[in-house]
Amino acid sequence: MDLADGILDHPYDVYRRLRDTAPVHRITGPDGTPAWLVTRYDDVRAALADPRLSLDKRHATAGTYKGLSLPPALDANLLNMDPPDHTRIRRLVGRAFTPRRVQQLREPIRRTADQLLDALGAHGTADLIASYAAPLPITVICDLLGIPEGDRLDFRQWTDSITAPDPARPHAVKEAMAAMLGFLTGLVATKRREPADDLLSDLIAVRDDGDRLSEDELTSLAFLILFAGYENTVQLIGNAVLALLRNPDQLAALRKDPERLPAAVEEFARHEGPMLLAMRRFPVEDVTIAGVTIPAGETVWVSLSAADRDPARFPDPDRLDLSRDASGHLALGHGIHYCLGAPLARAETEIALAALLCRFTELTIAEGDLPWRRSLRARGLVALPVRYAR
Repeated sequence: MDLADGILDHPYDVYRRLRDTAPVHRITGPDGTPAWLVTRYDDVRAALADPRLSLDKRHATAGTYKGLSLPPALDANLLNMDPPDHTRIRRLVGRAFTPRRVQQLREPIRRTADQLLDALGAHGTADLIASYAAPLPITVICDLLGIPEGDRLDFRQWTDSITAPDPARPHAVKEAMAAMLGFLTGLVATKRREPADDLLSDLIAVRDDGDRLSEDELTSLAFLILFAGYENTVQLIGNAVLALLRNPDQLAALRKDPERLPAAVEEFARHEGPMLLAMRRFPVEDVTIAGVTIPAGETVWVSLSAADRDPARFPDPDRLDLSRDASGHLALGHGIHYCLGAPLARAETEIALAALLCRFTELTIAEGDLPWRRSLRARGLVALPVRYAR
C-alpha cells in the first residue's frame, strides 16, 4: 500500500510515519480500490463525529470499496447505518448495556473467570487466548443473548474467518457467514416459539409486537451483538495481558495497587486497543481533512490506534504507563457510533485481569514469537502461550 506498506506487520511504525508526513494519505485497499487513511488524533476524533462521513454504503461511489459483503439478513446492522435508523435501533438495544445492567453482570462474569482459571490448575503452560481471553466473553455474550452452551463452539472460527481471512482459503469467509446466518435464523425461530429471559427474546418481542424492527434488522442486530461483543473483548483482554507481561514494572505496580485497575483498563485500550481502524466511511459531500479534500463517495478509514499513539495528544505514546490519564482515547470510538458494548468490555477486561493476577503470582510469556492476526482492522493475538503458577 505504497507508503503504508508493512501496516499488517508493523502498524505503529507505519502510523508514526504517516502522522509525520501524510496524516491524510491515499492508500490502496485490500481489494485494490483506493481509500483515504486519517491518522492524527484531532482529525480522527473530528471525523468520527462528522455527520458528513456516512456509514451507509449507498453513499459509496460505484465500483469502489464498500467493505465486507454480508448477506442482507446480516447487513442491516448499526455498522452500516446513519440516523434515523441508527438512532432507532441503538435505542432499542442500548438498555442491555447500561452501566446498571453491566453492574448486574459483574458477579456472573467473575464466576465464569474463576471457572476458567480453575480448569488451568495450579501451575503449567497454556494458551491464554484459547483457554481464557476467548471463552470468557463468548460465555458472557451468549448468556446475554440466550444461546445454549452446546451451540457456542464454532463462534471463534466463524469470527476469525470473517475478520482475518486466510488467503489460502478464499471461500472461508462466505462459508462462515452462511454458517452464522443459518445458526442465527434457527435461533430466532426457536426463541420465537419458546421465549426466555434473555436479550434475543426481548428483541423478538419488539419485532413481533411493536414492528419496530424488520426481520433483517433483528437478525443483523443479533449478529452484531454476538460478533462485536465477543471479538473486541477477546482482543482487549489478550492485548492487556501481553502489555503487562512485556512491562514488568507496570505489572508490579498493578499487583501492588489493584485499585488502579479500572483506570489501567483505559491505558490498555489506548496503548493496544482491539481495533486498528474504525468502520469505513463515505463522505456525502466533498470533505476537507487536514488540508486534504476527499471527494464525495470515496472510502475513508480513520485509524483509532494511530490517533491513540499521537504524541500531540498522549506524550511518550508508545510507552505503557498505568499512571497516565488515558481519558479521551478513541479505542472504542467516539460520537454516535461509540461502541455500544463499551461498559461491558471494560467490566469483562477489568474482572478478567483481576482474577488472573490474583490467581497466579507467577506469569510469564512462554514463547518469544507471538503471531498477530493478519487483519487491517482487528488488533489481536492468534495465541498467547504463558507459564503460570500460584
